[in-house]
Amino acid sequence: MSLRERLVSRIIRSGPMPISDFMTTCLHDPELGYYATRPALGDLGDFITAPHVSQMFGELIGLWAADVWVRLGRPTRVRVVELGPGDGTMMSDMLRAARAVPAFSDAMDIWLVESSPPLRSAQTAALAGTPVRWARDLAALPTSDPCILVANEFLDCLPIDQWVRRGDRWFPRRIGLDAAGDLVFVVDAPYPGASPAMDGDVIAEQSPALADFGRKVGEMVARLSGGALFIDYGPAGAATGDTLQALRNHRKESALARPGEADLTAHVDFSTFLEAARAGGARTAPLETQGDFLRRLGIGVRAEALARANPQKTALIQRQLQRLVAPAHMGELFKVACVHSSDLLAP
Repeated sequence: MSLRERLVSRIIRSGPMPISDFMTTCLHDPELGYYATRPALGDLGDFITAPHVSQMFGELIGLWAADVWVRLGRPTRVRVVELGPGDGTMMSDMLRAARAVPAFSDAMDIWLVESSPPLRSAQTAALAGTPVRWARDLAALPTSDPCILVANEFLDCLPIDQWVRRGDRWFPRRIGLDAAGDLVFVVDAPYPGASPAMDGDVIAEQSPALADFGRKVGEMVARLSGGALFIDYGPAGAATGDTLQALRNHRKESALARPGEADLTAHVDFSTFLEAARAGGARTAPLETQGDFLRRLGIGVRAEALARANPQKTALIQRQLQRLVAPAHMGELFKVACVHSSDLLAP
């Protein structure tokens, strides 16, 4: 039975399902979910992330982590964790840059938070020879030593729910079946007292999973001491609208078209995430764009150095640079959120 058939059967039995349940099933079903069976990154995959655009991205994140380690007082042991590490490209680039700070490299205890067996295999190959350990979630990580967490395009995969505004009332938007038995979005009866406290466009999104995760990150960072960096896409402030999308073969398609065969994402509500992290006991730095963040870290200087070392690739390096920092590409839509403990100056 295909994943679509299983979803249809469930809806026939139980009625329309929340979008958050649909996303979780499509992405993480242990037998037929996207990340369990066919995650594909890079030029030949379904989507490209910043680490695949250029080595400069991961290198600068590695030096950011080294700076956090310095600000922590150069501890002899620090846990460096990447959440959703994809095929291991970013961590590989981070570690290469971190070798410029030998004492930091020696202090690192590297962990990858990953639940996908195919991606764990790719990470093992990319990081061959490097002592790395894996955990399924934050709760499975050790509870000692200062921590440095990094994540690129992790939050956008956390499940969301949607609401539709009609008149002065909000109704849950779910996934049901049309007369032909195909998956469609439907508007369900309102829940008393459960609608979001916002007004505006037709559709609004909420993610209890994002808020819960933000609180856990805040608690972890506050308890162990350290910093966490999350780079993802979404608006800087509150917004409305339908942002749920599926990506397959580098093209957007309906989220309902091929359950389990495409990556599902939605824009990140950074305000909710950072507020939850503060509620967990941590502090947060002002949100900024990826372009501004990378420029402050010196990506222009790094691009010049790479071009000098590889003059035949100068044009390519400049295209990569612009893709990462230009507002028309990833520089404006992608944001950088930093969570840190109270004893650490904002990284």
